[in-house]
Amino acid sequence: MSISAVPVESSQCRTTNSVEMANHFFTLPLDHSVENGETIQVYAREIAKHGASDDLPWMIFFQGGPGGASPRPTGVNGWIGEVLKTHRLLLLDQRGTGMSSEVLAQTLATRGDAQAQADYLTHFRADSIVKDAECIRHTLLGAEKKWTGIGQSYGGFCLLTYLSFHPEGLEGVLITGGVACVKQHVKDNYRLTYQKVLDKNKLYYQRYPEDVEKVKDIVSYITENDVQLPSGVRLTARRFQQLGMFFGGGSGLEAMHYLLEKAFVNGVTGKELSSNFLIDVERASSYETSPIFCIMHESIYAEGYATQWAAEQLREEFPETAVDADTFTFTGEMVAPCMLEDLKALQPLKEVAEILAQKSDWGKLYDLEQLSNNTVPVSAISYYDDMYVPIEWSEETAQHVGNFRIWVTNEWEHNGIGVDGPRIVSRLLEQLNNPAPFGLR
Repeated sequence: MSISAVPVESSQCRTTNSVEMANHFFTLPLDHSVENGETIQVYAREIAKHGASDDLPWMIFFQGGPGGASPRPTGVNGWIGEVLKTHRLLLLDQRGTGMSSEVLAQTLATRGDAQAQADYLTHFRADSIVKDAECIRHTLLGAEKKWTGIGQSYGGFCLLTYLSFHPEGLEGVLITGGVACVKQHVKDNYRLTYQKVLDKNKLYYQRYPEDVEKVKDIVSYITENDVQLPSGVRLTARRFQQLGMFFGGGSGLEAMHYLLEKAFVNGVTGKELSSNFLIDVERASSYETSPIFCIMHESIYAEGYATQWAAEQLREEFPETAVDADTFTFTGEMVAPCMLEDLKALQPLKEVAEILAQKSDWGKLYDLEQLSNNTVPVSAISYYDDMYVPIEWSEETAQHVGNFRIWVTNEWEHNGIGVDGPRIVSRLLEQLNNPAPFGLR
């Protein structure tokens, strides 16, 4: 691969709210294995406290997703504020997100037919993201200077790929809620996440038993009527199920309960779903601003096999998830072909998603031998009740990777870094710099 990145533009530092920010745009290969091939643009925002020394060590942030852009900070607060006490931070918009050659249905359409679009998207997984980061490191820091990686959720997956193939670029690694199942098939992962979704539903209905009938009423109304969302597509029971994504975050049960509180109003024809409710449902169940999340979600697990809509296949093993089950079960981030029908802006990508689901020659994302022999210090937090990244596989990976210290807690859900970021990052940094054993390692 070509190691150096070509800066397209780097802005002067801008001072705001006690921080200095600089924008960096880089020209990078679409396919790092091809010399002088097609290029894309990758964006990263450099941020440091006002007056910070140029000698501060660097940290690079990998966002969750897949398909999520980096945060747009407004000041020295939260986990970013904690990092800036000791580091200069680079917020990377992973390729296809934010200002990095963004992937949307309308931009993909310029590539040609569905096969051409799918071929293009094969270069938007963790292996390519890590190679982008290495090129940027060489350009901004120099080949000899390393940085620390911090990754939330899918960002942690990316860092395990980084440790597999380019550990020479890393001084250390912090992972928040994203210790990937490096040894397991995608179906093994979804079997556990389905069970955790069922557990969250049980807890939800125990806490709000009055919502059992309320949810049934909503589903019945959706099934028996042509309920149109603001975008002009019909609201289906399957799309309504996807609101279970709420359950993966802190206060998620409450968010669901409050959403349903005023679902119905009395209209001209009698009892009907309120327009405000439908607006909120569409907003909460839409992946249209991040199509990568939907059409490439299962590929983040694939190494040498086709995922073939694994989560959808496994629904048969969990009859509780049927929309006509006695108690309606909300699901999580299990993507399915029906999403390409239910989400208007994603409808043009239906064939593209199918091609990617049937692709069987995905490359390696992890080097298990290299991970076992890893010497880069890794400090991770895993959430015992995590609905998205099962603790069982997180612990298995932590046992396999060398020099890995894991903090397991049920104090937070998957979004812990957004709830109590300074405390979490502070402890992870302390753990990273302390060679004494902690947790599993």
